[in-house]
Amino acid sequence: MNDSEYRVDTVSRLAQWRIDTFGSSSYRKSDSFMIGNWNWHLVLEKRRNLVIKLFPEIPKSARDCPPIASFNIRVVSLLGGRKTFVHPEIKDKPLKSSVGFVWALEVPLTGRFIIDVEFLDLKIASPHDAEPRSIWSEKEAENNTNSSALSSLGRMLSESIHTDIFICASNGTIGAHRAVLAAHSPVFRSMFSHDLKEKEMSAINITDMPIESCQAFLNYIYSNIQYDDFIKHRLDLLRAADKYDICDLKDACEESLLEDIDTKNVLERLQSASMYRLPKLKICCIQYLVKFGKIYDISEEFDAFIQTADRELIGEVVSEILSAWKGF
Repeated sequence: MNDSEYRVDTVSRLAQWRIDTFGSSSYRKSDSFMIGNWNWHLVLEKRRNLVIKLFPEIPKSARDCPPIASFNIRVVSLLGGRKTFVHPEIKDKPLKSSVGFVWALEVPLTGRFIIDVEFLDLKIASPHDAEPRSIWSEKEAENNTNSSALSSLGRMLSESIHTDIFICASNGTIGAHRAVLAAHSPVFRSMFSHDLKEKEMSAINITDMPIESCQAFLNYIYSNIQYDDFIKHRLDLLRAADKYDICDLKDACEESLLEDIDTKNVLERLQSASMYRLPKLKICCIQYLVKFGKIYDISEEFDAFIQTADRELIGEVVSEILSAWKGF
């Protein structure tokens, strides 16, 4: 038995274990795989039917605070065509080491198959917290020795302290500061250094963004953005980061978009990755579609994508599909 038979592949919040043969075996435990803050294992047991287990590795010091998981799990049989067995969605289930989640399939399963686990949320409980908190939706701010200075910078924007230029969004205006904008963006710096209309009019037109997204963009520049606002407006933020050459914002958007790819957003993410030259996101989306087989789950949407997407991008996806078929 080779090592690949124990390996679980992951992309974003999805984990897949491909079983080429289980044969006469009665037990198999996967290698560990990382999702969220934990290493996880999948286990196969052959009893009357096949039993699948999922559990995390939890250090002794954290045994009282197991992850609380919401996820979808299914089995895709590859014998004689694709046939899928789906377990009802699991919501807010505490998963302890070696116990975790157990699914006994009601039908016998032979031949090649895939175990597919897509995590929807992971929460962590603390003895001091009234409610468990999501590790993805409530990220804690990083410690920063310059927090006082950053707070003052944020107040300059929120309280319009000595603003000297207006940002004109599609449905409103926000006061800002030339020096702050120029320090973050070479495009803004060029505007203010040359005899362009922005220099003379003391205004910048960003009419392709609504006021809410524009506010989030400025909050990022002033180190004052909240995590929820970042997530809500990240596609607009990505567009602005590309337009105004703000590399750290562009990188932050790419890293965030990598974290929660799913069947509802993968094609949009793929097109954004191509448009804004985000190589890691593009590779991840193509893998999600092809290597992890999600293209079968959104066949109608993918057909529409083929009709409208950039030809070069379609060529990359098709090339990956053909390579996958050769290795099948």
